Amino acid sequence: METLAIHAQQVTKYFGARTWPLRRGASAKRVTAVDAVSFHVVAGEIFGVLGPNGSGKSTLIRLIATLLLPDDGEVRVFGYDVVRQPMQVRRLLNRVSVEAAFFKKLSPLENLMYGARLYGLEADEARRRIAQILERLGLEQRTFGQPMEEMSRGMQQKVAIARALLSRPALLLLDEPTTGLDPRSKREVQTFILELRREHATTILLTTHDMLEADALCDRIAILEGGRIAALDTPEGLKRLVAAGNGHRPTLEEVFLQLTGKALAADAEAEAGRSER
Repeated sequence: METLAIHAQQVTKYFGARTWPLRRGASAKRVTAVDAVSFHVVAGEIFGVLGPNGSGKSTLIRLIATLLLPDDGEVRVFGYDVVRQPMQVRRLLNRVSVEAAFFKKLSPLENLMYGARLYGLEADEARRRIAQILERLGLEQRTFGQPMEEMSRGMQQKVAIARALLSRPALLLLDEPTTGLDPRSKREVQTFILELRREHATTILLTTHDMLEADALCDRIAILEGGRIAALDTPEGLKRLVAAGNGHRPTLEEVFLQLTGKALAADAEAEAGRSER
């Protein structure tokens, strides 16, 4: 029997519900960010979540990570309920966000050693593991002691991934981990993701704006639109939803456009613009 890393059943999350008297001019409109979403992720699977900005991708990841509570439905991580058993869930997962936070005056090594202490790692083991992960992600040893504020956003994102991997999580939640990275860095991170699954059987849930990345990495993909799942299948299964045209096989981007009516390219450019500011 397959082990389920994530089991989500009719998960719903609202924002903006009126729960107290509003100031004059304020809106009481309730927004449904995640709307009765159901899916499962098998242990060891790389599961992709695609969708335009505002589709509910990041909210869904925060619900799984216990950072938000569902208003309805149920989420379980390796059998543990995210509402009733949050501590057990947190011990099993780690999360990388597109907006990773650091002590900017400290170096990658200092930031990661701090994180290692929180995870209860011994200093010598932590240093060895930190150096191994950073080098595998393409950071040179001379940068290990450089202040984070002097590093590019791409290098900072690699350090965020390294921090998440220190705890060797059973479930890794990657929320647009390669946004803003140069092509070489993006390829290094993608290769490392595949190695994690192959060598450590890590289960990975990935959101991305990169259709080629999703096609190359994911075993199955859910496409979100308006907080609901518009389609869920393997990359090849999703492509079969769109008829071939102009003498070529459909791409994931064409599937996405047909299901959502929106282009990811505009969203990706908007994210890149925010990351440069």
